[in-house]
Amino acid sequence: MAKAMTKSQIADHLAGKAGITKKAAAQLLDDLAALAYKEAKNTFALPGVGKLVLANRKARMGRNPQTGEAIKIPAKRVVKFRVAKAAKDAILGKR
Repeated sequence: MAKAMTKSQIADHLAGKAGITKKAAAQLLDDLAALAYKEAKNTFALPGVGKLVLANRKARMGRNPQTGEAIKIPAKRVVKFRVAKAAKDAILGKR
């Protein structure tokens, strides 16, 4: 299995495509991530890639795998990433 690209490799690729410095491309990635974190509570979408959404999980019963004892898992808020249809089609191919 191939390794995932590192932040440095992504910045290098973007710098080559956009004709900017590697440092500017890395700063762009940092700014994009900061914006996504700040706006996630309102749903942050990257067109063609997907979106970050907040979801509420209900309280539920679970099981301790070591002892088999039933435990109560409390309700909580979680961040989910929903992949865009365009990304699914580009990666998996049209069915």
